[in-house]
Amino acid sequence: MRDRSGPQRVTNVELFYDLVFVFAVTQLSHFLLSGGGLLPGGSAEDQARIAFRAALLLTMVWLVWVYTTWVTNWLDPGRLPVRLLLLVLAMISLVPSAALPTAFARSGWIVGGAYLVVQAGRSAFAMLAIDDPALRRNFQRILAWCVVSGLLALAGGLAGGNARVALWVAAVAVDLIGGAVGFYTPGLGRSTTADWTIEGGHFAERCQGFILIAIGESIVIIGAALAARLGSPRPLTGTDILAFLVAAAGSLAFWWVYFDRAADDAAVVIAASPDPGRLGRSAYHLIHPIMVAGIIVAAAADGAMADLAARGRAGASTPGWVACLILGGPALFLIGHAAFKAVIWRRVSWPRVVAVAVLGLLGLLAAYLPALALAGCGAAAVVAVAIADQIWRPAAQQHPSAAATGPVG
Repeated sequence: MRDRSGPQRVTNVELFYDLVFVFAVTQLSHFLLSGGGLLPGGSAEDQARIAFRAALLLTMVWLVWVYTTWVTNWLDPGRLPVRLLLLVLAMISLVPSAALPTAFARSGWIVGGAYLVVQAGRSAFAMLAIDDPALRRNFQRILAWCVVSGLLALAGGLAGGNARVALWVAAVAVDLIGGAVGFYTPGLGRSTTADWTIEGGHFAERCQGFILIAIGESIVIIGAALAARLGSPRPLTGTDILAFLVAAAGSLAFWWVYFDRAADDAAVVIAASPDPGRLGRSAYHLIHPIMVAGIIVAAAADGAMADLAARGRAGASTPGWVACLILGGPALFLIGHAAFKAVIWRRVSWPRVVAVAVLGLLGLLAAYLPALALAGCGAAAVVAVAIADQIWRPAAQQHPSAAATGPVG
């Protein structure tokens, strides 16, 4: 167990574990760009199917990562058995990450089987390693739920077509519902969030790190596109430069909106909360993947824009799938961040609400706007929120020590 005499910092082995998920996020953005085995420029039904499948895979990736984050909040990664656990989980998780682009084709059994091994194996380790009776009983419950979700994931991987999708949806539903009902298990009862005695600052820092992983994927795509253009025999054009600036501005705005003040202030709130488990479940476990999804979609949009610019089509009308990526990424991120702020401070963030509404209206005009102009509008919406945050800041967020005593969502 970790020494709880002071604040807990993220360890190097935890960061090493995260490297696998850098690759997983890259694979997810490529899944969106390639259409996940479907045709990205196909019918609206095909596009909705791509988006749903990508969301399903992201949920599975996130649940594997965040369940491990809960465990390492209690267990000390400095101890050899815990360190070995993280290294083994990292290597196992690398395999399904590589299989994500073909998860709905020939690699389904790899994704489903790894989900079972990681979720059940980690929970069994925690159940044996934790010496606190209440926490051990909680992990007995979690193990029971993870065995069910893992078997459903494996069955989905062995099935095909719509059966695979349905079984994987059932698997993630079991893991999500489990936390909501305190992992109620016959004979073992249920837990409450008060039993989840996490160190809030560590949990917040770990989730902040995953946001950085997602933003890093955008930076990689932007940099790779620029490197490809600089290595091309065709000279850079004004359109190429503008596409680069728009993409870079969007990524910088994502970072600014999340990290400027709200991330640190929220970490203070959860660290001082009398029930950090409740905030950990709502603001971080459930809401953060929405922001991650938005950043991944925006990264895929950056890749699509780079391709259009390279083919000289950035000034033409926006293809429907590309328009969905361009506007959907910022909208998802802002929706997630608005929900995050609402849970932490019980306050509606009107700049984010207005920006999402503007992005929705732009969707009605997307077919009549050049792709580069639409991308500029999407980035401008996030930049505008960042500027609004600098102009108007609630008193509770100006003073983190005061925010720490605020309501917990």
